[in-house]
Amino acid sequence: MRKIINVLLSLLILVCLSGCFSNNYENGEVQIFLPGEYISDEVIEQFEFEYDVKCNITVFESNESMYTKLLTGASYDIVIPSDYMIERLIKEKRVQKLDKSKLTCLENLYDGVKNMEFDPNNDYSIPYFWGNTGIVYDSTLIDSNDVETQGWDVLKNPKYKGMIYMYDSIRDMFMIAEKSLGYSMNTSEPKELEKAFNWLCEIADTMDPAFAADECIDGLAYGEKAMGFMYSGDAAYILSENEDMRFYSPESQGANYFVDSMLILNNAKNIDNAYKFINYITDYDAAYENSSYVGYASVNKEVLNDITLPDSDFDGNEAYIPRDRNSKDEVFHNDEETLSIISEYWTKVKYVNGD
Repeated sequence: MRKIINVLLSLLILVCLSGCFSNNYENGEVQIFLPGEYISDEVIEQFEFEYDVKCNITVFESNESMYTKLLTGASYDIVIPSDYMIERLIKEKRVQKLDKSKLTCLENLYDGVKNMEFDPNNDYSIPYFWGNTGIVYDSTLIDSNDVETQGWDVLKNPKYKGMIYMYDSIRDMFMIAEKSLGYSMNTSEPKELEKAFNWLCEIADTMDPAFAADECIDGLAYGEKAMGFMYSGDAAYILSENEDMRFYSPESQGANYFVDSMLILNNAKNIDNAYKFINYITDYDAAYENSSYVGYASVNKEVLNDITLPDSDFDGNEAYIPRDRNSKDEVFHNDEETLSIISEYWTKVKYVNGD
């Protein structure tokens, strides 16, 4: 009998302990689909604690892999893609028009991230992070005057043969070539695309570049190469790791300007919690922590100011605050036909003329 009582007491203790350490999240959950390493764990934990909502994060490697997943019917509440993919999702009516009466964040947003071409009135999207693209380089090995006077063409300067990365991103590499040649980075003209292809082939043939993707980030930070294309947020990290590194976005030629944004999908199941998350993540405290952790520029105008003040996280970091809409800068547009053409060209650059 005593043995049975002891067993029952043990079971009761286990039940009590499991109740103490579990969280049933009485207000449900929110499903978020976003790029990898694009949110702070602390921000997620604080959201869950404050709202008693479970935050389920799923990551994707590219906008294209995200889109393919959505085509399978996968259900998420919030998705965070880039400009051209936002344009596509809106056009295909895969996202909901926002109920702005449920949004408390609009007045917090920096003016430079509002009303982008892909969503002129922010009817479908709320900015998450923003930035531009440019050249990261080691100022002890690369002449700053060369970078600032030659712009994207410095990647073809024979003085720096064997010292550069070619970033393994079709759109970004063709953007560089097209901007160098004076074309729109959204050109679909066959002759212009061919000339951009030849421009890239020249680098592959003469500069002995290393083709790489995200490994470029640590490769530049720790001196494996001296120069390469980079997104401003990743550049901010590199500059924080290596005081010799600099960032320059060519002004007269222009570059890509982007705003990654949050959208609520048509098949979202937790719409109220989606609005809670959107308001939360763009509010000051969460926006500051998130930007500090990820390294990309905040969309909250107060955070954008405070995070670069003396002794703040990005004090003196020239890559953190992107250039605000230079007349030569553009956002990518969705054009599947042109993407198919330049994809074939890029394969030739890499495997015929390159490695």
